[in-house]
Amino acid sequence: MYLAVKDVKPLDDYLLLLRFENEEEKLFDVKPYLDFGKFQELKDQKLFNSVKVCFDSIEWDNRLDLDPELLYQKSHKKA
Repeated sequence: MYLAVKDVKPLDDYLLLLRFENEEEKLFDVKPYLDFGKFQELKDQKLFNSVKVCFDSIEWDNRLDLDPELLYQKSHKKA
């Protein structure tokens, strides 16, 4: 299912609070990705916090982005 990301907020412990076009809010954990390729750069908290919505997904200042389908499927609902 393809849902565009409408808002993103970086949280503590490398979590992202995402709001999708259906108004659903979910949490995405970036920690499992931090040991791979360009994701290692996100260990820098300033860079991690630079995340923003770009088109239908998210992007960091190092030009790293993630597919909105992956974000939706791998995130979980807020408790």
